Amino acid sequence: MSLVLDNVSYRYPGSTHGLHEVSLDVRAGELVAVIGPSGSGKSTLLKLVSGLTTGHTGRIVFGGQDMSAMPVHQRRMGMVFQNYALFPHLSVLDNVAYGLKLRKVPVAERHRRAQELLGIVGLSGYAQRGIGQLSGGQQQRVALARALAIDPQALLLDEPLSALDASVRGHLRDEIRAIQQRFGATTLLVTHDQEEALVMADRVAMLKDGRLLQIATPRELYEQPASRAVAEFVGLSTILPCTVCAPGRVDLGFAELHAHTGSRPVGTVLHAMVRPEHVRADPAPGSVNRLQGRTGAQRYLGALTRYDFEVPGAGKPFLAESARPAAEAIAIAPEHIRLLDL
Repeated sequence: MSLVLDNVSYRYPGSTHGLHEVSLDVRAGELVAVIGPSGSGKSTLLKLVSGLTTGHTGRIVFGGQDMSAMPVHQRRMGMVFQNYALFPHLSVLDNVAYGLKLRKVPVAERHRRAQELLGIVGLSGYAQRGIGQLSGGQQQRVALARALAIDPQALLLDEPLSALDASVRGHLRDEIRAIQQRFGATTLLVTHDQEEALVMADRVAMLKDGRLLQIATPRELYEQPASRAVAEFVGLSTILPCTVCAPGRVDLGFAELHAHTGSRPVGTVLHAMVRPEHVRADPAPGSVNRLQGRTGAQRYLGALTRYDFEVPGAGKPFLAESARPAAEAIAIAPEHIRLLDL
């Protein structure tokens, strides 16, 4: 079932912080990741959808039904918290079955269902263990199994992997995505990890200061950010002020470059964004958008080196990535210069 936020606003008492007229839809079976800087409203959005926070304006509609006045236990949503919120005095099996117990499901049936879900998350042999005997990654799987046990119509994931080591996080995010797709659960994922959002989500929504700046596929968000704020937050880039000086050309002050200016008239003030992977090292003399300069700071990343390339007069270096840093020149193809309106 689809989840729709229709012009939802919420303000914390005595504060201007919260959400401001947020509208977005999560299609049936889709995973939408919500990203943004601290204080952007990510967790507030999730709490409003779950019913843990109330008092908003606008509508939150799930499966065609407005849930604004519906209590938490009637929303049929499974939630996985950042700190897992597992019960240390219960076994793994009883933690998974807890929601079914509250719904008065008979013991045999809830244990059968809990055991089935432990198998799905790869913990079949852990049913009688205590929570304290599990690693962080195992506890997260228990939390996910518990959320799925009630056969939720939606999943709400609040920073589910933030407490885990990077090596565990990468593996577990793939498992969570596979399980979400298997169950076809309509899912909202709140995360501060951009890579996690780009890898796991069908679409990514970015919030800033409580406002929705853009919702798009991961590729669209990265390659076609709608604003400078999105471009600066998602991925790495070089962003420089520029002016349209002729059709298909922009003036950066220190150089004129060919770029796709569209219908923008001469004199339009913009920002030019270049992703580091689109900076070509040591192009041939006469190449389009060739810039001379020198290599500055370098950061070895294994297969690639990320480095600064300093162009005289630019004011800031171009961030670049390649197997071999440029010696004395770089070039950027016109199609790889993204122009951002002010």
